[in-house]
Amino acid sequence: MEGSSSSSMPRSADAAAAAEIVFFDLETTVPSRNGGQRFRVLEFGAIVVCPKKLVELESYCTLIRPADLSMVSSTSARVNGITREAVATAPLFEDVADRIFDILNGRVWAGHNIHRFDCARIREAFADIGRPAPVPVGMIDSLEVLTQKFGRRAGNMKMATLASYFGLGQQKHRSLADVRMNLEVLKHCATVLFLESSLPDIFGSNGQGSSGIVTRSRTYNTRFPTEGGETSRKSPPNASLGHQRSAPYTITKFGKMTERMKDVLCKAQGRQAINNILKHSHLLLR
Repeated sequence: MEGSSSSSMPRSADAAAAAEIVFFDLETTVPSRNGGQRFRVLEFGAIVVCPKKLVELESYCTLIRPADLSMVSSTSARVNGITREAVATAPLFEDVADRIFDILNGRVWAGHNIHRFDCARIREAFADIGRPAPVPVGMIDSLEVLTQKFGRRAGNMKMATLASYFGLGQQKHRSLADVRMNLEVLKHCATVLFLESSLPDIFGSNGQGSSGIVTRSRTYNTRFPTEGGETSRKSPPNASLGHQRSAPYTITKFGKMTERMKDVLCKAQGRQAINNILKHSHLLLR
């Protein structure tokens, strides 16, 4: 089903000048390794975020029916829970292309592994209907940024693992829920990096900072081949998680600590607190 914005706000010249950030995520089919198939978009979800206050301005989510329903396999359903029956009456991509173009074009794109996965799928989907794809004014790939800045202190860099580390609950592998979780993960990581850079003797990373950083070339080039050679989805669920999506993770002491520190920082610095955190932790656009 197609979802509309939470505060259906028309775009303006002022909004464009403010370089709003759009966090987006795609759920797709899982192609057969031996069938020469491509990924096909099954769901698009996005939130538009004010870069100064990090508040959600607008949201949009829709299921998408592929031209060939047989491509929605049982494997795809196991990954994201989207079945062939669920998308049977959903709109085709061409029916929602205008809305997707409008929410993406001319904004800063943000998401987890969007550089390698989601951006390529968006270009393919628009090419399939003979239309030019939307163009970003900048890009924040949280997988790349956090691999460089946060290291592997939280384990692997999957969204589910990062969310568990901060006690944010379990990843649902549905577009709109995942982009909201992505924003919260960035806020938490930024808080930790801000504390470590401001008070290194108190909030030092205990050797998990620069010495623990693992670059993309070491961690992801082998798991996620370049375009054209992809054989797996961008963020497969951990095998140990199975389908127990309703069972939340236990809130960790570390997650509670970062929440308390964010509250303290907000009270001390006012509305610009989180913006300053992002600035000091280098999580803004490069």
